[in-house]
Amino acid sequence: MVYPACPETWCRMRDFTAPESNPEGPGCCAIILTIVSYLLIIATFPFSLCMCIKVVQEYERAVIFRLGRLLKGGAKGPGIFFVVPCIDSYRKVDLRTVSFDVPPQEVLSKDSVTVSVDAVVYYRVSNPMAAVCNISDFSHSTRLLAATTLRNVLGTKNLAEILSERESISHNMQSSLDEATDPWGVKVERVEIKDVRLPVQLQRAMAAEAEAAREARAKVIAAEGEQRASRALKEAAEVINESPAALQLRYLQTLSQISAEKNSTIIFPLPIDLINNLVSK
Repeated sequence: MVYPACPETWCRMRDFTAPESNPEGPGCCAIILTIVSYLLIIATFPFSLCMCIKVVQEYERAVIFRLGRLLKGGAKGPGIFFVVPCIDSYRKVDLRTVSFDVPPQEVLSKDSVTVSVDAVVYYRVSNPMAAVCNISDFSHSTRLLAATTLRNVLGTKNLAEILSERESISHNMQSSLDEATDPWGVKVERVEIKDVRLPVQLQRAMAAEAEAAREARAKVIAAEGEQRASRALKEAAEVINESPAALQLRYLQTLSQISAEKNSTIIFPLPIDLINNLVSK
């Protein structure tokens, strides 16, 4: 059988649910070793059961190799399975979801700002056969790939996008990781950005910018309040001007408010018209 030159293409084309068929069949040495192993099992029965019967948990699968080749039937488990000593070897694969922290990565964003970002990745083994046969250590490789993918994804984003679009970045990173680890039999379930740390100088600059923006908004709000108050006072003055007795009532109301506070000071308003007459003279 001739395999493609590209290892990745070969990994995608192979079907690890069943071993490849050997048109020539097992060799003479393989047949002899198999017969001898079965004879030893029969000769040492029932003590050989301790070596032949294995158990895997509900969340585990066993990938069995017989004389270096995958055994028919795919991964075994959960429960009891049978192995032949001397010619069989097996590896247990845990199917539970595993989480790990991506170390903080110093990333240069698209707008040339250096930020430190760390994340957490959740993955599980979806194909035990591929996880054993396609890669030597799928866990370590997934960790290294997650760190590289984090740097690549964040390198295409501006600082504002990194700070505001964490969910989108997590989704893009999860899709990239899942596609890359599919030939390894690994399913990346979730990626979350934990923290984005900015340089101290940049934090101070952003804080000063935010403070200036808040002060500008406060001044605008105060100016709008003064404008509305002046309009209300203008309307009140026009209403009072229509009835001279209204000014006297307002004066009496002011005296009532002053007396309610037990204040001995009484303010007498001086008509502005009187001052105008004196000035004109």
